[in-house]
Amino acid sequence: MTSGARVAIVTGAGSGIGRCVARALHADGYAVVLAGRRSDALQATAAGSSGGARLLCVPTDVADASSVSALFARVQAEFGRIDLLFNNAGIPAPAVPLDELPVDAVQNVVAVNLTGALLCAREAMRMMKTQRPMGGRIINNGSISAYAPRPHSAPYTAAKHAITGLTKSITLDGRPFGIAASQIDVGNAATHMTADMQTGVLQAHGSLATEPRMDVAQVARAVIYMANLPQDANIPFMTIMATNMPLYGRG
Repeated sequence: MTSGARVAIVTGAGSGIGRCVARALHADGYAVVLAGRRSDALQATAAGSSGGARLLCVPTDVADASSVSALFARVQAEFGRIDLLFNNAGIPAPAVPLDELPVDAVQNVVAVNLTGALLCAREAMRMMKTQRPMGGRIINNGSISAYAPRPHSAPYTAAKHAITGLTKSITLDGRPFGIAASQIDVGNAATHMTADMQTGVLQAHGSLATEPRMDVAQVARAVIYMANLPQDANIPFMTIMATNMPLYGRG
């Protein structure tokens, strides 16, 4: 059981935004459960964390229902509750036209980015409804691509568009149980997933262009702010992006 610390689960905690947010939550006093497919990556996240509360690494495949159930069972056994789920795990698809993309690639993106978020939210809501005190907060990592897609991003865009529906549904269904839902849409955070923006990425008009990126720590700061709101306040949707990225004009 936890000794007073708020308990957060971060999926996709082995790299990028997930790693940065997990470390920021830990520094802010949360006991943090690091979930991701690679144990070595989770351990690396934990090794770079600085905080007094517990850190727990739980290798998890969010696309696998039994793996997700095992994650939350472990959290229940170790801490007895969950205060925050950062539904962050996600993967891109190869940037090729949809009709040229193998079916298994399409299914994999949907399985991780959408089904994984649904499965984790399902388990989190089950815990939050029955724990005492009741309630908690779920923050979904959406994407600006959900409303302004890049070329050749159909599976990713479709899955992230669905995350918006998930966020709204949790907001409605969680209301009687003190469960708040939020979504953060991130544009061009400097992680390994956006490294090619430094050399040039495909634009809507067909040319390649470099794009500015922002420090991923700014995303973590935004998530911390959303997470630490009192239970009677919520930010349903937030967009944080590199100031000069070419979002407006592409959609």
